[in-house]
Amino acid sequence: MAAAPDIEFAGQSESDIRRGSDHESFLAHKGMRWLKVSFGLSLVAILGYAFADVTPRPNGGTWYGYLLGTLGALLIAWLSLLGVRKRAFTAGRWSLKAWTSAHVYLGLSLIVIATLHTGFQFGWNVHTLAYALMILVILSGVYGIIVYAVLPQELSNNRREMTQGQMIESLAAIDRQLEQAAQPLAREEADLIIAALGQDTFAPGVFARLTGRYRNCLTERALAELADQTSDEAHERVVVLLRKRDGQLEQIRRHLRLKALLEVWLYVHVPLTVALLAALAAHIVSVFYYW
Repeated sequence: MAAAPDIEFAGQSESDIRRGSDHESFLAHKGMRWLKVSFGLSLVAILGYAFADVTPRPNGGTWYGYLLGTLGALLIAWLSLLGVRKRAFTAGRWSLKAWTSAHVYLGLSLIVIATLHTGFQFGWNVHTLAYALMILVILSGVYGIIVYAVLPQELSNNRREMTQGQMIESLAAIDRQLEQAAQPLAREEADLIIAALGQDTFAPGVFARLTGRYRNCLTERALAELADQTSDEAHERVVVLLRKRDGQLEQIRRHLRLKALLEVWLYVHVPLTVALLAALAAHIVSVFYYW
């Protein structure tokens, strides 16, 4: 069976991330060049906010507020192009790794730039909505960075040199042995095994996938009921196989859970980015309409 494809993030495959010690990550790209750029940009914005000659106080409606707002809007528009950029191959200064590094650090600088643009004035309006969506997009991106820094190693450890296909193949082999081993059992006991083998153990849904909690697992139920019964050779073989099946299920479920945690943030990050672009457009139009 074919090996499961690598998960990709920031231009690096899961394999690359696991070998992180041998490769420069996008966060450390070129001596953290884009972190320095973002820090400088944020510092200039803070100094400008502190010393700009605006009355009665800095806010989004002053010349400095418009300056920060324009910079923030251009940054958001550029940052949203990362998905498009991933489909093009370039190397060197504008490689995907460099682009992603800039995406991360310039995205974080938006917290400073956009907050100063607001002048710390918030309300129930489209302007604050755009700001709130921007913060949520940034937080979901931070979550993505954290999980991709932590989980690939756990994923690798859990695999124990096996691919996803090999794990499922191993489970199928145990099932075949278990089906045969259960034949000498009494009808009621054999029914427990048949029910466990017939259950779709991966169907419970997104919550179970993300938490790793699979309620009403019939394999666990069969194991609990048969493990304490009077032992004979047939029972012992079935119980051993049930324990192997339970362990194999646990490995597969953990594998699926880690993959889901690695991928789920994109189902939040991307829609929030689209919503942010829509709110940002409404924010800009409303500002110029009432100007």
